[in-house]
Amino acid sequence: MTLRAAIPILRIFSVEKAYEFYLGYLGFTLEWEHRFADDLPLYAQIKRGDVVFHLSEHHGDSTPGSAVFLPVDDIDALHQELQSKQYRYARPGVETVDWGREMAIADPFGNRLRFCQFS
Repeated sequence: MTLRAAIPILRIFSVEKAYEFYLGYLGFTLEWEHRFADDLPLYAQIKRGDVVFHLSEHHGDSTPGSAVFLPVDDIDALHQELQSKQYRYARPGVETVDWGREMAIADPFGNRLRFCQFS
């Protein structure tokens, strides 16, 4: 038996805002979308590098305000990339913490992404 990487499910309330943040700002790509019918909630998979998230409009799939910890190799490069996009709703900084350097960003739904380059 082999355990594989977890796929966090993040609750969203607006597909447009989610895609603007995750695809436009953070640079994820959309892998697939699913709806049981056109007027029902979205469930989608996005990916960047080895990181995969599921975004869900479904009630009960996840709790808004969740946190995801994301190790990165070069936090300065990621920070520079994000700063260059001039995203209207986030201008994260990098701070030094006991375990390395970290950049925290909240998505439009209160979920917190904590990117970290370990010391």
